[in-house]
Amino acid sequence: MNSLAMIETWPVPTAAAGVVRSDGTVAGVHGPAGHRFPLASVTKPLAAYAVLVAYEEGAVELDEPAGPEGSTVRHLLAHTSGLAFDEPRPMAAPGERRIYSNAGFEELGRHVEKATEMPFAEYARQAVLEPLGMTATTLDGSPAKDGVSTVTDLLRFAAEVQAPRLLDPRTVLEAMTVQFPGTKGVLPGYGHQNPNDWGLGFEIRDAKSPHWTGSASSPFAFGHFGQSGTFLWVDPHAGLACVALTDRPFGQWAIDAWPPFTDAVLAEATAR
Repeated sequence: MNSLAMIETWPVPTAAAGVVRSDGTVAGVHGPAGHRFPLASVTKPLAAYAVLVAYEEGAVELDEPAGPEGSTVRHLLAHTSGLAFDEPRPMAAPGERRIYSNAGFEELGRHVEKATEMPFAEYARQAVLEPLGMTATTLDGSPAKDGVSTVTDLLRFAAEVQAPRLLDPRTVLEAMTVQFPGTKGVLPGYGHQNPNDWGLGFEIRDAKSPHWTGSASSPFAFGHFGQSGTFLWVDPHAGLACVALTDRPFGQWAIDAWPPFTDAVLAEATAR
């Protein structure tokens, strides 16, 4: 895909990108696809998928208590537990506001560890990474932000999300469905959004503006971006997913570069 070459114009030391279609075929890759990049918050969708495997295995229930009083596994996955951004301190009642929370995902990790009697990173490796052949990916440290991966591995994950083998498709559909509709909140880097729609571990595009995806992205697009200059989106309407990884922290450069890149990828992919 010629559009992927746009990453060469980005003001970053290293970048790689790729696209995979809903049938699992890789439509294109550009840059060092095997280079391992820190994911920052793109770790969260991987961690969420592991939590959903634990749910399907019966180790946890989505609506069982987890986190602060009144909160559940579902609240933690959907950033509505009320926990603060980076510390386990309640700032609101569960379900009241969409407070993006690393602390919430770290609480999820501890909850799954207790339920499975296994370190979360090891559980995620056995439940998600190993079955998908993501041999270059690690989730050591915080399940909110400490993952490391490659474009090659994340394309495998993006193919799984589009055509699930590890989870029941109904569970994945739930993950990409708005949880606690109408909830307001701040989308990091993009300000207050009303509503600020999220699924289970995945942010949902909906009608958010401004946004890190493109103007051509469908309202059903979902994914995540990271402060290390990384993103992964899936657009069910277009039938494809895109991964881009860099080693420059998120900033104005990304706000300027990512939407036209996404629009170019969608235009090229859907024209074929």
